[in-house]
Amino acid sequence: MVFENSGIQRDDDGVARYTDLQPNVVRGLAATVQAHPDRTAVVELGGPSATYRELWDAARRVAGGLRDAGVAPGDRVAVNLPNGLAWMQAFWGAQLAGAVVVPLNTRLAPAEVAFIVADSGAGVVVDSVDLPDGDPVDPVDPAPADVAALFYTSGTTGRPKGAMLTQECLVSSAENVQRCRELDPGQSNVSLISVPLFHVTGCCSQMVTQVLMAGTTVLMPRFSPAAFLAAVAEHRVTLLTSVPTIYELVLRHPDLASTDVSSVRALSYGGAPMAPELVHRLRRAFPTARLGNGFGMSETSALATFLPDAWTDEHADSVGFPAPVIDVRIDRPDPDTGVGELLVRGQNVAVGYWGDPARTAETFRDGWLHTGDLATIDAEGLVRIVDRAKDMINRGGENVYSVEVENALAEHPGVLEVAVVGVPDDVMGEKVGAVLLVREPLDLGEFAAFARERLADYKVPQFVRVLDGPLPRNAGGKVLKGPLRTAEGWTPVPR
Repeated sequence: MVFENSGIQRDDDGVARYTDLQPNVVRGLAATVQAHPDRTAVVELGGPSATYRELWDAARRVAGGLRDAGVAPGDRVAVNLPNGLAWMQAFWGAQLAGAVVVPLNTRLAPAEVAFIVADSGAGVVVDSVDLPDGDPVDPVDPAPADVAALFYTSGTTGRPKGAMLTQECLVSSAENVQRCRELDPGQSNVSLISVPLFHVTGCCSQMVTQVLMAGTTVLMPRFSPAAFLAAVAEHRVTLLTSVPTIYELVLRHPDLASTDVSSVRALSYGGAPMAPELVHRLRRAFPTARLGNGFGMSETSALATFLPDAWTDEHADSVGFPAPVIDVRIDRPDPDTGVGELLVRGQNVAVGYWGDPARTAETFRDGWLHTGDLATIDAEGLVRIVDRAKDMINRGGENVYSVEVENALAEHPGVLEVAVVGVPDDVMGEKVGAVLLVREPLDLGEFAAFARERLADYKVPQFVRVLDGPLPRNAGGKVLKGPLRTAEGWTPVPR
């Protein structure tokens, strides 16, 4: 075993579970407040900060305000705020009220937000730093199996689906992170969150983990490499977790050479493929840090596998070993290559999709999550993701599902056929490209405005290629995207 597995037992279904964790995140926060009331809980760069006692008191008032608004345990509360103290107060206030938090991607178009709010049945949308405020209430004590949050993720059908993460998912995810990253709650743990809290990486693997281990969370309301480096030095940041795009921008910034980064003890990356050369540059730039590669998804509450520091140089192409309460296997491996779909099960795996039994049954089968990723597992147990079974573009750590963009663009009256593919990019990894067959010449500015009305900005195509004839298809009528990805002649779309 690569990771320490004490305090773990398997249930009657064979699923590994921690046996000594808090039953919910509310009790986890309460324990931290009791033990370290005056420790700094959160620092918002350029904004306010709060101790754990102050965070607790504010969350109780938010819970009271939600109660006054008619929110009962189990009701959904959407949070549509940027990274900041208010986001954390809203999250923890909803938890203390027994509500289900629905984090909203702040970059979504209004129509996308409206769909998620309606689909989740959220009766309250927190979209202002003027948070719900009422008399402090005694916190609810949720059961481990109660749903704590819905993280919406797009899919191959183009319609977002809400992954149901339970209280048990969140506390076990935090324990996985502590063990895999070799974090000692007795040390000063200061984490800089440079990714959005509306994703599981920022919320579950960083923010919730920090709270349950009484660490300090430093939040970036918006990313810039200069602010990132300044925060590391000023706040003596010990933990970094981010996506390759952000690390690439940090490594390119001229302030890196003069910044004191000696406080950083652990640096992990994930969310997109990481080039081995970038791993080696990170090791040189952050010589005091243990490196690690994490792999996960919304449905696994973030971390599912992790590649420890000792393995990162020789196996930079791997996403590592299963986390302590995770099992992995390959479904129907190719007899020659060993490639098949990666299946995952464990205590931190979502229990399904909100209000969508059909897609739940399709994705969660016989106790295993079908990830849609094609992978191999070697004799040492190392997992390698070799391809995506889903038609997805990874734009700087943001997943863009091609069919979702295609459905939106197909509504344009001038578009006859459309296929969306990833265009390679040195910094972002991939950008969004649209291959079109049109009725008449397109005004690209108008086309981009049309797309922005229907899609989040990061989903709007940045490149277009207009064909003279129909899209290439196989005998079954399926569009052949391989030739489209490798062809040249992209035209940039005005932003």
